[in-house]
Amino acid sequence: MSNTKSIRIMLTGGGSAGHIAPILSVIEEFQRIAPDNKLFIDLHYLGPRDDYSGQLERYGVKMHSLPSAKLRRYISIQNIIDIPKFIAALILALLKMLVYMPDAVFSKGGTSAFPVVFAAWVYRIPILIHESDATPGLTNLLSARFATRIAVGFETALKIFRTDAAAFIGNPIRPSLLSQRLSKSAAKTALGFNPEEPLVAILGGSQGASAINEFILSLLPQLLSETAIYHQTGSATYEDCRVIGESVEKELPADVAAKHPYRAVPFTDEMSKVYSAADLIVARAGASTIAELAAFGVPSILVPLPDTASNGHQRLNAYEFAKTGGAVVLEQDNLLPGIFLRQVKHIIGNPAEIEMMSRSATSFYKPDAARLIAEEILRLALRQY
Repeated sequence: MSNTKSIRIMLTGGGSAGHIAPILSVIEEFQRIAPDNKLFIDLHYLGPRDDYSGQLERYGVKMHSLPSAKLRRYISIQNIIDIPKFIAALILALLKMLVYMPDAVFSKGGTSAFPVVFAAWVYRIPILIHESDATPGLTNLLSARFATRIAVGFETALKIFRTDAAAFIGNPIRPSLLSQRLSKSAAKTALGFNPEEPLVAILGGSQGASAINEFILSLLPQLLSETAIYHQTGSATYEDCRVIGESVEKELPADVAAKHPYRAVPFTDEMSKVYSAADLIVARAGASTIAELAAFGVPSILVPLPDTASNGHQRLNAYEFAKTGGAVVLEQDNLLPGIFLRQVKHIIGNPAEIEMMSRSATSFYKPDAARLIAEEILRLALRQY
């Protein structure tokens, strides 16, 4: 161990699961790479403390808090409220960075990431930022001016950054998620479904997508006549979904209910099984979700968040991914029962369509994204020696 080199990496980014999931992917690559390269990687996180960033502690990351201050493109009273928080975050970031002085910084953007990037730039610490979406968020647009390297998850984002420091890498997927994938039959069985029957998974996300949940519940009798349903609801609407689902099942003919059960869960740590089992997934169009759909080759119906809720990021993500042929996009304002049911029936009732969409989705997958990001961060860090 005497010739092991110790390096310190500061991680930042937060505000949603979509900001933290890629960080987890890169951490797993660090853990894989470090022993073979005789490295000890001391990982720190500087950003808002919440349920999302709290996942990092399971990986041995040392946590340091910053006030949560969001940068917005639109006029809001919240901007005035956040100005003192932003200043406090900037001062704290400068102090924390001086104390811990990492060898490199990896930023995923989002809440309070810019103060960390700016502080690293002040101390001439190399910075790699990663932009997951098809069009950059405000934090990463500002951070790009101070970044040493910029990695993007969608090729279209390169047109906006317009710098040789930017490269199209893709969105990283946790190796542990992929290593747990099962055959479709085994996965359906593991989740308690008949492996011979179709299965549609509805993903409400960590917070639940109330508009999608309500829409699915209104169509449950028609859907369950065609397919089993796995519904990840989010915690807020779980109980309502469970009760309504049980009520609908009781109204179905016994043979249909037995073949096509409805299962609601508030959240799940079995996503590898869900992706492996599903013949079709209905979900929002977050960048991490799309990357996982591509990795597992699952046909999907994407319902992006309205532009007012996501600054248009999800809509652009969805249409960019749909160009492959692996997904159908139904915007929330056009989420009509007849159109939705026709799409579901067409896909799950047509094995050739499932196979074509699966191959098309897989073509979007960048299997080396996590490795390339981790290796570049380490290269930047080791330049300090």
